[in-house]
Amino acid sequence: MSGSREVALVTGGGRGIGAATARELGRRGYHVVINFRGNADAARAVALEIEAVGATAECVQADVCDPAQVERMVDGVLADRGHIDVLVCNANTVAPPFGPLASLAWKDFIDKVSGELAGAFFVTQRVLAAMRHRGGRIVYVSSSAADYVGSGRLSHSTAKSALNTFSRHVAAEAAAHGVTVNTVAPGAVRTEATAAIFTPEREKHLAAHSVLGRVLEPEDIAVVIAQTVDAGMRGVTGALIRVDAGFGVLVGGPSSTA
Repeated sequence: MSGSREVALVTGGGRGIGAATARELGRRGYHVVINFRGNADAARAVALEIEAVGATAECVQADVCDPAQVERMVDGVLADRGHIDVLVCNANTVAPPFGPLASLAWKDFIDKVSGELAGAFFVTQRVLAAMRHRGGRIVYVSSSAADYVGSGRLSHSTAKSALNTFSRHVAAEAAAHGVTVNTVAPGAVRTEATAAIFTPEREKHLAAHSVLGRVLEPEDIAVVIAQTVDAGMRGVTGALIRVDAGFGVLVGGPSSTA
């Protein structure tokens, strides 16, 4: 066992929101465990950035949809560090198929929904068992897509809605063990994953329909996640925190077709 820093495990920490969150937590003094599935170079690059500011980090490969790999990852961290204080469930396990119901294959639809939940279920189950001994904080990265009806977003929105419900139930179960559980739901964020669909025209449309007049950067989300796991937020659990640049204000809230 080594080190006295609080330990934060970030799934899907090698790019996008996960990478920005890992860097932010590192700046705040956590020892950051960067989980990745396939891109070891990207994860290592994030770890080097964290180490450059005087913090500590490590990279651990695991497919969070595979319970055996999750067990190996979590047991390894516990053997080395002794505890996990923060879990950020961020990994995008399955890319969503986009299209109307008539064109969707059941397998594509259910793979997205089940992948989203499996990625949260297995990691939460294993980490929460360890957190029960000393408390902790869990944050799920969802999406404001759960709130809005839009063309072609059936599978993505359904998966994120299910994740939001999962989070609330975990919050209810975990409270007795001193564990807070919250969900951060980003709106439009400029990442590697959205680069293909965020054309200049699309970005202009999204910016025009947000109070802040812009799409968000991963760092915007990372700061909120880091604040959510801060000790000062110990009175907040079961919350859904939307970080959407005010998009929901202008389009009229959940169920809008804008």
